[in-house]
Amino acid sequence: MSSTSSSSLSYRDAGVDIDAGDALVEAIKPFAKRTLREGVLGGLGGFGAMFEISKKYKEPVLVSGTDGVGTKLKLAFMLNRHDTVGIDLVAMSVNDILVQGAEPLFFLDYFACGKLDVPSATDVIKGIAQGCEQAGCALIGGETAEMPSMYPDGEYDLAGFAVGAVEKSKIIDGTKIKPGDVVLGLASSGIHSNGYSLVRKIIERAQPDLNADFHGRPLADVLMQPTRIYVKPLLALMEKLDVKGMVHITGGGLLENIPRVLQDNLTAVLDKNAWTMPPLFKWLQEHGNVADDEMHRVFNCGIGMTVIVAQEDADAAIAQLTAAGENVTRIGEIRAREQGQAQTVVV
Repeated sequence: MSSTSSSSLSYRDAGVDIDAGDALVEAIKPFAKRTLREGVLGGLGGFGAMFEISKKYKEPVLVSGTDGVGTKLKLAFMLNRHDTVGIDLVAMSVNDILVQGAEPLFFLDYFACGKLDVPSATDVIKGIAQGCEQAGCALIGGETAEMPSMYPDGEYDLAGFAVGAVEKSKIIDGTKIKPGDVVLGLASSGIHSNGYSLVRKIIERAQPDLNADFHGRPLADVLMQPTRIYVKPLLALMEKLDVKGMVHITGGGLLENIPRVLQDNLTAVLDKNAWTMPPLFKWLQEHGNVADDEMHRVFNCGIGMTVIVAQEDADAAIAQLTAAGENVTRIGEIRAREQGQAQTVVV
């Protein structure tokens, strides 16, 4: 014989706190407001976010990208640091659409958790707004999903979505790249947001004191350093000279990302002595006994973005990017590809 309880159940009884969600929306409104730019129609709270494309484009092409932060979040949970992963989230998408010549216009985020903790979620979304400010794009919408039993307490997942625009005639697709062109490397701020499953495995093996000094900063700070956003200096560079190709060095490292902008008959030959691998990567390689090839396939190894220009434009590109605050090095050149040769070679 079945029986039913006479008590009334609420959504809160099921683990979802609508009031907490409302409190989060109110907490993040001022940070989102700071990211507003020309083109935004309406504010937060609508069912859809609206954006009007500027009349400066004659034939606008929309470029979109989506990504997450990966298992770097596991370190954030362990360290109880939530203020920078939002920057990582924005960086992963805006740097990706940038390489095709697109100016990021707007960004949306998806924040999913088991139980909503308003202070930590506010920290995350403040970071997202900060990343949007760095990229010059508007945070115009998002979704916070509280899903009891889907995530352990204190954990969450993030996804981000960026949309940008480029004039059709100015799309950068690598088709102009030819032998003799120069590969410039822009320094990364650290590991960025890829390879953290291996990073965490190495930490597990090495058992370091994450609060100990590592070249002037606590190791935890170095490990959590947010991904560099290259948008503003590279958009300015594109205005001044012919950028033939750009590569965001993400999952797959230097070896697997650079071929994405090269035609089959070309290869990029990189000189590993042209730049100094930062101490953190040396520490990871040593403590994980990681082979050189594996390092170049998994990590950015100190180069977060590459820019390919004609030989005659290289010095001007270096000067302009350096003046904009980037640390730029000539790291290689484009050559005709030999039979059976890989499309990126580190020598």
